[in-house]
Amino acid sequence: MADDHKATDVGARYAQALFDLAVENNELAAVEADLKSIKAMYGESKDLRTLFASPAFTSADKGAALGQIAVRAGFADTTRKFIGLLAANGRVSALMGAITSFAALSAAYRGVVAAEVTTAIPMTAAQTDGLASALRLSLGKTPEIETRVDPAILGGVKVRVGSRLYDASLKSKLDSLKFALKRA
Repeated sequence: MADDHKATDVGARYAQALFDLAVENNELAAVEADLKSIKAMYGESKDLRTLFASPAFTSADKGAALGQIAVRAGFADTTRKFIGLLAANGRVSALMGAITSFAALSAAYRGVVAAEVTTAIPMTAAQTDGLASALRLSLGKTPEIETRVDPAILGGVKVRVGSRLYDASLKSKLDSLKFALKRA
């Protein structure tokens, strides 16, 4: 757990430097889009997750692979240089933390709040709009919703806004009921 915290701290420092540079170069939208692409690729590709996690690959190997991904995807120069810097400093493991921190910095800069919504099945556009309205009223800020599907929650919804988690999933409710029955 302490290692995760260290990686997050390192990622946050790199994210702040990247954010400052992206704002200075007027590339905030492009860099943010590039980082969202990397996050999506990471979520979809077991090979990419293995590359990041495996000590069998050197920092140079990881940097070369990420560099090729960045070139093929047409990422902004700032993003490509950032990825190269992470690899050169042996910090590829901090990339996902940096992406999360960068998204939070960008959202705050734009006056919105990032919300990660997890459901058991994909939400319809009407459901997403309704949730966005409810979050806007509750938080007092415009939410920028990122959705993901996780059938393991069985039903309901989980919403993460910053460090707060609102868990109205069926799995959580069943776990609470199971715990209550064990105590009785």
